[in-house]
Amino acid sequence: MFWIIPAIVVALFLLISLKPFRYWSKKGVKQNSIFQLWTDSIKIIFQLISPAELTLNLHNRFDQERYIGTCYYFSPLLFLRDPEIIKQIAIKDFDNFIDRIQFLNEDIEPLWTKSLFLLRGDKWKSMRATLSPSFTSSKMKGMFGLIKDCAETFVEFFENRQSDDESVLVKDAFSKYANDVIASAAFGVTCNSLENPNNEFYLMGKSATDFSGFWRNMSILLIGLCPKVAKLLGLRMLPDKADKFFRKLIKDNMDMRERNGIIRPDMIHLLMEARKGKLKHDESREVDTGFATIEESAIGKEEKLQNLHLTDESITAQALIFFFAGFDSSSTLMSFIAYELAVNPDIQERLRQEVDDTLQRCNGSVTYEALMQMKYLDMVVSETLRKWPTITAIDRLCVKPYTIEPTNSDEKPITLEKGDFVWLPMYALHRDPKFYPEPDRFDPERFSDENKSKIIPYTYLPFGMGPRSCIGNRFALLETKILFFTLLSKFNISVTNKTDIPLTLCQKQFNLAASNGIWVGFHSRQKE
Repeated sequence: MFWIIPAIVVALFLLISLKPFRYWSKKGVKQNSIFQLWTDSIKIIFQLISPAELTLNLHNRFDQERYIGTCYYFSPLLFLRDPEIIKQIAIKDFDNFIDRIQFLNEDIEPLWTKSLFLLRGDKWKSMRATLSPSFTSSKMKGMFGLIKDCAETFVEFFENRQSDDESVLVKDAFSKYANDVIASAAFGVTCNSLENPNNEFYLMGKSATDFSGFWRNMSILLIGLCPKVAKLLGLRMLPDKADKFFRKLIKDNMDMRERNGIIRPDMIHLLMEARKGKLKHDESREVDTGFATIEESAIGKEEKLQNLHLTDESITAQALIFFFAGFDSSSTLMSFIAYELAVNPDIQERLRQEVDDTLQRCNGSVTYEALMQMKYLDMVVSETLRKWPTITAIDRLCVKPYTIEPTNSDEKPITLEKGDFVWLPMYALHRDPKFYPEPDRFDPERFSDENKSKIIPYTYLPFGMGPRSCIGNRFALLETKILFFTLLSKFNISVTNKTDIPLTLCQKQFNLAASNGIWVGFHSRQKE
């Protein structure tokens, strides 16, 4: 009889673990077999496949369906394939899907849970409306000088190197640039991370944003699924040392500014102004910042919501999530741009010519307006975001019952319950040949004036879609464009013997990353 208890345990485990895999099939939604869903989940947990590849595989398996049922980390989710459904859920019926999945517990991560990224409902609406005026193109123009200084410092570092024949691991180099940009434009701190890679700001940033490795992955999974156990074990998404560092840094910075009347055109100043209710959504001087830019929604412009009291902790939380998003995502985007320019020298040459022409028109010093008017630069950045979106997919949580009405003869109404969540798989959409012919080919001409109108709406989602899209998209585009403008004015970017062609994706990170890193060469144009 000793076998009865183990048998019951195994039976309960199978019952619990298999239940999520039947969730969508019971609603009449097409999905893979339970074995395939189980296998996919195991592959993700043990980092045997990159999330991007898994998402693309799933998208391609059901190429006739508007949506499909699947699981991620043993949680059921509805995978959206149809642009019209994405529009419906992300924009038209947004109030039904206003929230994101809350995978962190406030007791464990008080800063993260107060950030715009994870706030919910009316709290999120008020925070979005309060912060939105800080991210207009006019505010980006105010930060242009700070970011330009960081780009020039980056290029000067490589100009001063004795040899330009060696390979550069660009993710490492660009993460230092992104760190310096955020330190300066968001936190009011000046640092040169290429010259001084052991500066505290950079080390704390790396600590806060490093989610690679199996045990780190398991820790985050445990934090999300079993917060009480995670708390007991002392597990945190944001290391305690980094938490204390950023809290003290921002508190001391704000106190010093208040005490001495210091005004600096950076994010801390804008957040302090927002706390005083002095920021408004001024569109009178808005500039076209590129195809990938997302126009702020009505929620972000709603003045009656802009009465949220920003505590020191709330300001720290927003600055921290801004740092988190910018440190990794922006440097990833820049790395893939460098790769594509290296392996496509004809595209690089055309872009370099636009850089030279713009410099000549600006008498050797580019302006914000001139940078934003560079059409081919915007085409290159837009195509990189199409081929290599820094985020694989984004989630939306259903907050009240919602029905997807059938449009095809083999469909029936599908009711989503409160607590169900859906995925908008931007990587898969961007690689779908129905929307982008020859999707693996890097072709900036997709975004030319003649062709960009042909792009099917809601199939291009590099910064998300709708009111809950990335609030910092203008900032990301600006810091990327000014870096490559400055870099190409001085250097050619080339393939080296360390450059992987083609790239293979890293299986150990949720966001896109090259498995062996991206290596290129920076060769001075003066030596040509």
